[in-house]
Amino acid sequence: MNIVIPMAGRGSRLRPHTLTTPKPLIPVAGLPIVERLVEDIVRTLPVPVKKIAFITGRFGEGVEKDLLEVASRLGAEGMIRYQDEPLGTAHAILCGEECLEGPVVVAFADTLFRADFSIDPESDGVLFVQRIEDPSAFGVVVTDESGGIIDYVEKPQEFVGDLAMIGIYSFRDGARLKKELQYLIDNDVRLSGEYQLPDALRNMTKSGLTFTPGEVTEWMDCGNKAVTVETNRRVLDILQEENRLHNNTGIDISAQVTNSVIIPPCYIGPDVKIDRSIIGPHVSVGALSSISNSNISDSLIQGGTTIENSNIKESMIGAKASVLGSVQDLSIGDFCVVGTTKSDS
Repeated sequence: MNIVIPMAGRGSRLRPHTLTTPKPLIPVAGLPIVERLVEDIVRTLPVPVKKIAFITGRFGEGVEKDLLEVASRLGAEGMIRYQDEPLGTAHAILCGEECLEGPVVVAFADTLFRADFSIDPESDGVLFVQRIEDPSAFGVVVTDESGGIIDYVEKPQEFVGDLAMIGIYSFRDGARLKKELQYLIDNDVRLSGEYQLPDALRNMTKSGLTFTPGEVTEWMDCGNKAVTVETNRRVLDILQEENRLHNNTGIDISAQVTNSVIIPPCYIGPDVKIDRSIIGPHVSVGALSSISNSNISDSLIQGGTTIENSNIKESMIGAKASVLGSVQDLSIGDFCVVGTTKSDS
């Protein structure tokens, strides 16, 4: 089994956090979104993963090194391939053509999920979906009476179904998918100027291939600050339920916690210092951060950040930022400073 992870977009709806860090590398409960996504796929697949292709923009050598290490930690060969122009989902997947052979999973790196990746042997593929109340903002699948997929509609204005595609797909034959994607490029089949995966899926369905919907038990979005905070909350709950918080506490062994209360579930990273504070529930704190005389709940704090004398909830705070003084709901990027100490005033 191979995996293709398109992740070339920067994630404009999650700014300012994505101004310095590509969205798939934003940490959630201590791990980058893309690593948690791939980890969940590998953990639930019934067969080993051989290759993982990350389809990126020009994010730099540091990002590429991190991604290759993600693949290595999961026992797979990693590769970086570039999508230099925003030419659509079909084009992005085709950039990872070396992985389009045999069984393949395609997963767009802006969502987390819980699902069973076992594939019906009678099906040519599974398109993972979530049943939603208002499908007008999503691409949805249309099914027949037997539950097979017969069409794909982008942002339907009239009701055609309530099964929204979440950006995770499993195919039995990657070579066939590659052929259909290449057909779109060769024949310049575009929608709004881009080559789109649903057009390839529609051609495959019309040719007789059978795709079935795979309904996920949970779909956790990371598209903006509010839903990313909620996803962090849910992931911490899941890790606690499955006893997968490190050291069974969520607190790294190198963290220094003095005169403080940690309310689980939380993730407290390496070399974090916490003094005279109440942290939790549902707080993730990145490595080398320092927190004193503060109350924090339902928040993500990236590494190297300093927080003093603050009340914070439902917030995202970037790396190497400083929050000095009482606040409530924040969304600030890397290196930002909020508030002043007495010595600064």
